Amino acid sequence: MDKRIHNHARILLRYCIGAKKGEVVGIDTTAEAEPLVTALYEEILRAGSYPDIRMIPDACTGLLFRYGKPNHFECITPLERARVRLTDAFIRIMASSNTRALSSVPPGKQAALVQTTRKLRESILRKRWTLTLHPTKAYAQDAEMTLEEFEDFVYTALFADRRNPVAAWNALARKQERLVRRLRGADKIRIVGSGTDLTLSVKGRAFINSAGTHNMPSGEIFTGPIESSAYGHIRYDYPVVHGGREIDGITLVFRKGVVVEASADKNEKFLKAMLDMDPGARRLGELGIGTNYDIQ
Repeated sequence: MDKRIHNHARILLRYCIGAKKGEVVGIDTTAEAEPLVTALYEEILRAGSYPDIRMIPDACTGLLFRYGKPNHFECITPLERARVRLTDAFIRIMASSNTRALSSVPPGKQAALVQTTRKLRESILRKRWTLTLHPTKAYAQDAEMTLEEFEDFVYTALFADRRNPVAAWNALARKQERLVRRLRGADKIRIVGSGTDLTLSVKGRAFINSAGTHNMPSGEIFTGPIESSAYGHIRYDYPVVHGGREIDGITLVFRKGVVVEASADKNEKFLKAMLDMDPGARRLGELGIGTNYDIQ
């Protein structure tokens, strides 16, 4: 097995969640992540923890949206609640075999499932958790790379190709803490670029040091802007894949913190459906400043 996969597993167990003897560690992923899951299983046993593994094939998610009844999108089973309550730490691994598999699913069904599972996700977020990605052919294709090229990109961004990855993440955390201190007391921030001129306020808001303990890889400092402060427009020059759909050429116009206009060159209807999902979806929730220069 690729040594970098073992390093990835060690980063997740030792650095991200700090698994301890006697704890239950939940892993949620697809069958595509089997090499990483195998390495994680070994690391969990070495830590004296108990693995709880769920590897759900990608096709099952498509079947849920195709054949699921209303109760499947409106209810959380007692088993799901008990699993979250009894698990000490969670590792979620993104590992898709087809990033467009849900492109024909009605947005309303996806939004309904998001709303129903919100409280469950909030319970998970109160535990120790981390989200990561295992390289697959589907992700490589999206990135217009060979699988080998994409693996090199991902493992470099994870610091998994380094002799001591945990030391590297600790060093980045210290660097970011200096940036956090420098931004204390900041008020207005203006972002100017091609198709973009956006002003917002972070007055009184704290910046958070995100050094891979939750999102792996990471490398950013972030904050939540004043909810009513965003004003101007922003255009994204790279696509995003959400809910199985690629949205490209996104332009948003903000007034008093709210998106008042939204357009996209591709899948604009889906973008607007997501913005109408709930009253908070049109507000700017986060400003992040990236520091991991291995992520291009």
